[in-house]
Amino acid sequence: MMWLPPTWLRRILLAPLMIAAALVMLALTPLWLLIALALTSLVPGRFRLPRVLWLVTVYLLWDAALVIAMFALWIASGFGYAIRRPGFVEAHYRLGARAMRLLFRVFGSVLRLTITTTGSDAPDAAASRAAFDEVFAPGVPLVVASRHGGPGDSFILIHTLLNEVGRRPRIVLKYTLQWDPAIDILLHRIPSRFIVPSGFGPKRVGGGVPVEHALAELATGLGPDDAFVIFPEGGNVTPSRRQSRIRRLRESGREAMAERAEALRHVMAPQPGGMHAALDAAPDADVVFIAHTGLDGLVTLRDIWRELPMDKGITMRAWRVPRADIPDDLDARATWLFDWFARIDSWIDVRGRAAAG
Repeated sequence: MMWLPPTWLRRILLAPLMIAAALVMLALTPLWLLIALALTSLVPGRFRLPRVLWLVTVYLLWDAALVIAMFALWIASGFGYAIRRPGFVEAHYRLGARAMRLLFRVFGSVLRLTITTTGSDAPDAAASRAAFDEVFAPGVPLVVASRHGGPGDSFILIHTLLNEVGRRPRIVLKYTLQWDPAIDILLHRIPSRFIVPSGFGPKRVGGGVPVEHALAELATGLGPDDAFVIFPEGGNVTPSRRQSRIRRLRESGREAMAERAEALRHVMAPQPGGMHAALDAAPDADVVFIAHTGLDGLVTLRDIWRELPMDKGITMRAWRVPRADIPDDLDARATWLFDWFARIDSWIDVRGRAAAG
């Protein structure tokens, strides 16, 4: 498990370092831009190096601006005295929504990314979009379970929830993201949990009962406009993770489930513990399953570098399952969750063959 500095050290060291790095990168923009343009002929691709350096600069400035804005909110809250009150939590949600909108506007234009959301398989774009909005219709709390495939898919989902469907996400994410000052501060001021995943090798380095208790606490009290966000696979799909997950299923005596997991091509067998905890803590919540295509195959930094600029269209598909259709028995619910990920796998496969054909 990667070492993480304590909170006080991250606040007094990492946050100022991020602001300083952003200012330095901005001041050196003319220099690095000239160097990057000069090296463009040596680097294959369409201005890959200038694009990467520009995106790094934008992200650093974005992160630094968020840190400064949240410092101002901290002062306004009485130096943190009222920072947990509903008004300041809502202010942080609004700040996060605007920040995500800005980030996607810049990254989308530089990387040439488009995002299409759909709640049906109808060919009519307007009808598909209307169906997507209906999936997230307000009035009932939601548990949103998404596949985890490709860089930035969690950012895309959170951006969609905040800015497209008006949901307030409660987010489960990996503890190492606390190295990013803006993410660290923001998500400690709105409902969220940083967790240590259970790992994919023979030794468990986290997860288990403590994580499930934390997720149950996070899901408790979901409001009609809230969305509890979880990635049941536990990480992006890689060959080693797939094999480790299958091996663990066999070691636990679930041979039939292991055989089904071997048949999955695009997703991994989901881990049901987090979903159990969330659904038990939020007995009135419906479930929304999320699939997406467009970032498949982008696992390593080399993959991402090779694809720049991406010129990709990302399609996000959503299905809503009413609470009455969700099993109460834990074993039946685990099978139900696996069935849905098998359906997601099939949907991705059909989309991939259609794109290739």
